[in-house]
Amino acid sequence: MKKIFGLILLLISGPAFAQEDFVAPRTEWGHPDLQGVWNFSSNVPLERPERFGDREFMTPGEVEELRARLAAADAASDQAVPRLAATDDPGGYNDFWVESAGITDRIRTSHIVYPANGQMPVPVEGVEIVFGGLGDDEEGRQRPVRFVVGGIGKDGPEDRGLSERCIVGFNSGPPFMPSLYNNNVQIFQDRDNVVILTEMIHDARIVPIGERPPLDENIGLWSGDSRGYYDGDTLVVETRNFNGFTQSFNGFGDSTDKMLTEKFTRIDEFTVDYEWTIDDPSTFTDKMTVIVPMTKVAGQLYEYACHEGNYGMMNIIRGARAQEALAAEEGSWR
Repeated sequence: MKKIFGLILLLISGPAFAQEDFVAPRTEWGHPDLQGVWNFSSNVPLERPERFGDREFMTPGEVEELRARLAAADAASDQAVPRLAATDDPGGYNDFWVESAGITDRIRTSHIVYPANGQMPVPVEGVEIVFGGLGDDEEGRQRPVRFVVGGIGKDGPEDRGLSERCIVGFNSGPPFMPSLYNNNVQIFQDRDNVVILTEMIHDARIVPIGERPPLDENIGLWSGDSRGYYDGDTLVVETRNFNGFTQSFNGFGDSTDKMLTEKFTRIDEFTVDYEWTIDDPSTFTDKMTVIVPMTKVAGQLYEYACHEGNYGMMNIIRGARAQEALAAEEGSWR
């Protein structure tokens, strides 16, 4: 919690509102310049609390109240660190890396802006819903495992979540959403391509710009097939051909029929509005649009090697076999 509040208090660098007279810088090819490292950390909820109604932004008073509440919680956590008993669940061992505070004074009431009530659209009846997590395995479910954290068993690597297998990061998307840490993305541009490099799992998505023939619809990719174009000051990226082995979004469905449209718009020197829309008629009864502000940071991305998953995967499976052997040995003595 200390790090969360510290980020709110110390790293606020963006202006409270977009500069009305701001002119987006251009690359040497005349395109809006989006290059650099951008942070999309946020403590804004995905869905809007009912008390805000259809209002998209918090008032200055509500922002101050939020910060005061987090400061109080931070102080309380410093004074009362509980000693875990042997039977307690310690949760994630790496909680001190958490960075979930937005670097902005303009705080939204929710990331969802459509539907207008800030809630996720109703899922299609009968669609699979699996959230996963750090708790017990989702036993009884069948492969493939489409969620990113947790698993359905320990018989093999195919039983574990996609991030544990170092395939898909839990915030790298597309679309990317704020998560516990590594909420950074770097954008590169040349005349004919844009590269979107996410810190988590170091995924580099190469987006060709202009009229390019799409992939055959039978070719599915983990991150889909992206095509881009510029609309004034906005980079628009349309992505199809997801492979179906990931969820559509946030625990719901699969990505087989997902169409994703992302928009990157630089609204001032330090801020890009990252807006995306999912249209997936197999999973949701309506489209969903989300806006996540991204703030420019004076830093660089370092390699995310995912060695933790490589070693962890072997030990997870080895530990399960040891437990089975111990249970069999105990049974033979009964």
